[in-house]
Amino acid sequence: MMSFHPHSSVYEHCELCGRRCGVDRNAGGAGFCGESAELRIATASLHRGEEPPITGLGGSGTVFVTGCTLGCSFCQNRQISREGMGAPVDAASFAEICLALEKAGAENVNIVTGSHAAAAIADGLRDARRRGLSIPALWNSSAYESTEAIDLAADQIQVYLPDLKTLDPAISKRYFKAADYPQAATAAILRMAELRPLRYAPARGPLAAGMEEEDRPDVLVSGTVVRHLILPGQLEDTRNVLRWFSDKLGDRALLSLMTQYTPVKGSDGAEIPDRYIDQKEYDRAIELLEEFGIENGFYQELVVSDDWLPDFSRTNPFSSELSVPVWHWRTGFIH
Repeated sequence: MMSFHPHSSVYEHCELCGRRCGVDRNAGGAGFCGESAELRIATASLHRGEEPPITGLGGSGTVFVTGCTLGCSFCQNRQISREGMGAPVDAASFAEICLALEKAGAENVNIVTGSHAAAAIADGLRDARRRGLSIPALWNSSAYESTEAIDLAADQIQVYLPDLKTLDPAISKRYFKAADYPQAATAAILRMAELRPLRYAPARGPLAAGMEEEDRPDVLVSGTVVRHLILPGQLEDTRNVLRWFSDKLGDRALLSLMTQYTPVKGSDGAEIPDRYIDQKEYDRAIELLEEFGIENGFYQELVVSDDWLPDFSRTNPFSSELSVPVWHWRTGFIH
């Protein structure tokens, strides 16, 4: 399979993330992300576990990209972020995956951890648009990326789903292997919010039994959703993140407060919080939303479980309730 044509101005001296490794990925070199200029994909599926205006009725068309700019000690996608699970795709194949997701009923194409491959993904999306792709493209990232990386794909991305993991450099150094994460992420998120104002349209998927047309929900077709994962024992950091969101973004973006931290220990030997968040922490985090006047967004219920953790060696990495596979790195398209 042919790989993407190299982008010499971007990958020759790569500075797409905050690490600014300067590696010549065109020549096969790999920076911290572990990837050369070749775009690799692990899986594509209809995912029903995203925020309501992302999932809609048809599900979100998630495309998991191999490699990552961060080194999270408790990464739940380690098979693809650090262990290299995935297969190379060229622009035509990437476009075919996007079109297959739309045909299967996806509300959007949700590109997960693609920061280090921004130029190649933008090329693939342009090809898909030329071939008829009509659903929005979502940029689902850790936000540890340069504003230049965001701008590379900005003409092809309608919705942004960045994390804001922490505003504490000590926490980001300890758990995410990037002391400058707060500075890089806040700059990236502000750029995203500047690029895309919030805008909705009716979901395209089929109505469930008993639903009337007037019950059809809206989905996000433009805008930014900032995700924050609450860490056990770090409520003060959550407070700081929510204050920043309220001060800097207000009603220009949506907030998604996530409670799914799972003590998944990686191979880097780092100490991680060895428990889930508890009810007291959860209740206090919800109170903080009211304290900072954050009304537009979502928060997860507190469910203590690891049943949802993905396994990308399987054709369907998630449970059948959460995901319908469309393409897999080992088998290709799934019929």
